[in-house]
This record gives sequence, structure tokens and C-alpha cells, in this order.
Amino acid sequence: MNRTINETRAKRYNVDLVHAGTVELEVLHREKMLQAVASPHFTELMPGSVPAHKEYATTIYSLWVQAYNTGSVKAAELPKTYEELLDPKWKGRLGFEVDYDRVIFSSEFRSLQDKTQVIPLSETDFVHTRLTHSLEVSVVGRSLGRKVGSKLLEKYPHLQNIHGYQANDFGAIVASAALAHDIGNPPFGHSGEKAIGEFFKHGEGKAFKTQLTAKEYQDLCDFEGNANGFKIVTQSRVGREGGLRLSYATLGAFMKYPKESLPKKPTTHIADKKYGFFQSEKEAFIDVANELGLIKRGSENDFSFSRHPLAFLVEAADDICYTIIDFEDGINLGLIQEEYALEYLINLVRETINTEKYHQLSNTQDRISYLRALAINTLINEAVDIFIKNEEAILKDEFKTALLDKSKYEAQINDIIKISIEKVYQSQEVIDKEISGYEVLRTLLLVYTNAVNNYNNGSLSNYDKLILKGLPKTINVDDDNLYNRLLSVCHYISLLSDSKAILSYKKIRGVSF
Repeated sequence: MNRTINETRAKRYNVDLVHAGTVELEVLHREKMLQAVASPHFTELMPGSVPAHKEYATTIYSLWVQAYNTGSVKAAELPKTYEELLDPKWKGRLGFEVDYDRVIFSSEFRSLQDKTQVIPLSETDFVHTRLTHSLEVSVVGRSLGRKVGSKLLEKYPHLQNIHGYQANDFGAIVASAALAHDIGNPPFGHSGEKAIGEFFKHGEGKAFKTQLTAKEYQDLCDFEGNANGFKIVTQSRVGREGGLRLSYATLGAFMKYPKESLPKKPTTHIADKKYGFFQSEKEAFIDVANELGLIKRGSENDFSFSRHPLAFLVEAADDICYTIIDFEDGINLGLIQEEYALEYLINLVRETINTEKYHQLSNTQDRISYLRALAINTLINEAVDIFIKNEEAILKDEFKTALLDKSKYEAQINDIIKISIEKVYQSQEVIDKEISGYEVLRTLLLVYTNAVNNYNNGSLSNYDKLILKGLPKTINVDDDNLYNRLLSVCHYISLLSDSKAILSYKKIRGVSF
């Protein structure tokens, strides 16, 4: 495509006929490189095959197939046209919105209500957990997706006219992926990830290094919530084939870091910041990447792909929420003075704030809530503008940063994050509870891995037998592969809520009966 454009601009007309997809042909149309065709055979084609400018004709169609629940819908009731799909009775029950339902009703998502966001095990009722954070990210993600979708449909009308996509489809995809973005996080926040990694890197788990491949060992040393999340949404088990059975589009948007654990940070590209799948899910990951047509990156033996474009919006939704809402939590907890709120957010709210309304609000929580809403709206519009401006570079995998890294508000965002780190993330309450979390997870990992491996090695003690009785059948102690056994233990621990992890620890220590 680039060759055709460059040669034409150089007045080298070596091509008379182009056969390509509609996206590419629309690019050539915008470049004014195509000529209208007046063919008598156009009348024989399906309606919608020829765009209004008549510069190309669709010769190959991808079939659209309806799948429906026979217990809820009769065959005679099925919509026959795209227009019929707009009937209000189908609203909220089509396409990608089912992905949202499957995430929110999963047990793994439900456990997020008792997992740390910033303040571990806070006794304050308004501090965010992983669940409330995920819900808020999904709301922001839906707005981002819809706004971007509307602009993309304006730019590429064939996506709607020929393929039937609506702006809400983009919103549903991003919302679903955003809802699931933290589903793989272990207890005690990001410190939980580090605690699991430390066990294998510097603790008792280091003894397994020589028995694992380099990539398997790295998976454990850098235990990653994103990779664990991909495991949750795709992993088959008896009665649940295909995990949560999410669409390829939602899985693609979910994959913020489409690479394996090694090589570690091979480039400065944002997609290489972390990794997105364990070795156990490599084939599933490659399947998703190939189905979506993601660009292959990295060397022949190192699996790495370009991001799905909508993954940038999922990331932006997360960035917006933790930047603004963690700051809000810090103020509501008294860790950050309220006076800082307007000072740090003024550039974000300057164009939209109603100062009279702001001063009428009588308590801190309401004032901060008002500023938060305005700031989030500003950053949503900013992220949308950046995405649309760089959309073609994103498609070519030439956009290498997070969206908000290109924001005109970058300085303000960094200032907000800096004070949140200083006053909230590094507060004594957080540090004390993170220390406790390290000990809890180390103990669980040591006891569970010993029991599982002793069973496999035929050296099971009576204590080990008691421990195994308390573990779920999802941990396959009969698996001959050491990596699979260790990862299954880590995966099980990652699914525990903060309270459940502490309870298990107390039982092992003999301080709870």
C-alpha cells in the first residue's frame, strides 16, 4: 500500500488495478488515487457492495452469523437485517456486551471486592478496592470507546455501512476489557505480585531455577497480574471450556503487554513494559494474536506482537482512574491536604468548573468528587483526541507510548502521581500492611509448593496430606511438569481475597481454628 502511494506521488503509474481490503482502498480513495468505475455489472452485486464514490467494488464478503440462546429467543424472532438489530428489545444483549456480563458474573471478578487497590484492608468505607476500581475503569473505558468509535466511523464509513459496526460496539469492547484488566491481580495489590516473585527470585523457590526453562522461571520471578488475568479469561477446565469465552476483540483489547516474560523490556515501547502471558498460555495467546492480525514483533524464538489498537484505550482508562481517584482517596483519608486538590487539578478543570457551584458544596468529599468528575472528563476527551490524531501510527505499531504520555496535561498528571506516591502509596499504613502481606504470601507459597511437590515425589508427610485436603482440585498434584505445578499454586493463591489469604495463613500458623 505504501509503495503504491509513494509511486503515484512520484508520478510513476505502474499499477492499473488494485485488489485489497476495503480499509486499504479507502486510504487510496482519500489520497485521490482511484478512478470512478462505471460498470454494468455493478447492478448484479449485493446492495452496499459499491460505495457512493464508485471507485471500487466489494468482491469478497465475510459472512456474519447469528448465534443465539434457543431458550431465550425463537428462531422466527431472529432479526433479518441490521436495521432490525436496532430494535430496543435487543439493546444490551448483543455482541460484545455479553463479554461484560461474563466478566462481572465470574467468581474471579467477585473476589476483587476484597482485594487491595491502594490502601490494604482499609477500615474506611469510601476507599477503593480492586472491584470498585475495575468498575470505574470500565465506565471510563466505555466512554473512551464510544467517543473513539464515533470518530472512526466518521473517518471510515464503510465500517458501519458495509460491516455494520456501531460506536457502542467499540465502547462495549473497551468496557469489557477494562472491567477484566485487574482480574488476575493477587491479594495485597502490586506488592502481592512482588511477594510471589521474591519467593522464587530470592526465597525458598529459588531452588527450582535449575529445573525450569529460562522463560518458565522468569514467569515465576516476575509473577504478572496481566498474564494471570489472561490465564483466567482463557483457561479451560472441566465444564468451562475456553475460560470466560470472551470474544477475540475483547481479549485483544485486554492484552496490554502482548509478549512473553523474556526478553525482559527489550525496547522502550510501552507494549514491552511488562509481559502478558505465561508459557502455559502461549498457544492461546498466539491464537488470539493471529486471529486479530496483530503484527509479529521480536525474534523468531521470542513471541511478541503489536498491541490491539483498543488496548491503548483500556490503558488510558486505567491511567485516568488511578491518577485522579487514588489522589481523591488520599484527600478523603486525610493523607493529602484538601488545599492541594484545586492547586493540582486546576489546569484540568479550568475550562469546565462552575466556581459558584464548587463553593456551594459544604463538605470535602463533595468538593473533591466534583473536581474529580471534571478532571476525568477532561482526560477522556484528551485521550480520544490523541488516539484519533495517532490512529494510523497505532495501526502500524509506530506509536510507542501510552496515550496520556502525549498529553498536554502530562506535567499535571505527573505532579498528581508524585504526591500520591509520597503521601499515599508510601504512607506508613500502606508499608506496614505490605510487609505483613509479604509474610502471608511467602508462608502460603512455601507450605503449598512443598505439599504439592512432595505428593508428586512420593515423599508426602501427614502434614502435607492435611494441607492438600484444603486445596482445590484445580491444582493438579499429579502433573509431572514442575512448572505447571508451581504455576497452579501461584494461580490458586492469586485468586484468594486479602481476607482469605490472611485466614489461610492464620490456620497454617495455628493462631486460628
